[in-house]
Amino acid sequence: MSLRLGDDAPNFQAKTTVGNIDFYNYIDGKWAVLYSHPSDFTPVCTTELGRTAKLKSEFDKRNVKVLALSVDSVDDHNEWVKDINETQNTEVNFPIIADENRHVAELYDMIHPNASATATVRSVFVIGPDKKVKLTLTYPASTGRNFDEILRVIDSLQLTADYQVATPADWKDGEDVIVVPAIKTEEIPGKFPKGFKEIKPYLRTTPQPNK
Repeated sequence: MSLRLGDDAPNFQAKTTVGNIDFYNYIDGKWAVLYSHPSDFTPVCTTELGRTAKLKSEFDKRNVKVLALSVDSVDDHNEWVKDINETQNTEVNFPIIADENRHVAELYDMIHPNASATATVRSVFVIGPDKKVKLTLTYPASTGRNFDEILRVIDSLQLTADYQVATPADWKDGEDVIVVPAIKTEEIPGKFPKGFKEIKPYLRTTPQPNK
């Protein structure tokens, strides 16, 4: 059965390019991004892993640990990393999980038989410090992921976890946010002292509270 938002993210032990890990121990109270690749030495995945490496400082400042996964071996991963570093002008700086027995892929429902009976689709899971699944994304093998969007979603998830707000369409960090309907309009000034705008009784905006 596929994982749903709010489900516990399954724990697992695995071999990776940085050694053996226990997933829960590795993320250790941080946010996590776990994402899968159909296989090693594939062109789209090469660009994605390179992009992830270049964004290390962005993930770090959001307290996020990133892990990639493919159904190939650690030896294959290590050889592939050489290509990634060369072609993408970077240094891969996060673990790539070797899932040869497809244990993790099955735990996270990363193999979709109608797409491929053996290779993982491009799944993305954002997992909170509480080990709950906060976001799932699934891309076809032919479409590379938008990592700016993944960072944007993490910004929204972290903000809305701490404040009673939601983020509107196309929101970016630093822009106004929506006050959740559960807060009465007369309660807004006490909770959001930066002020607010009432567009409709159900649509009230306020400056981002943590900026």
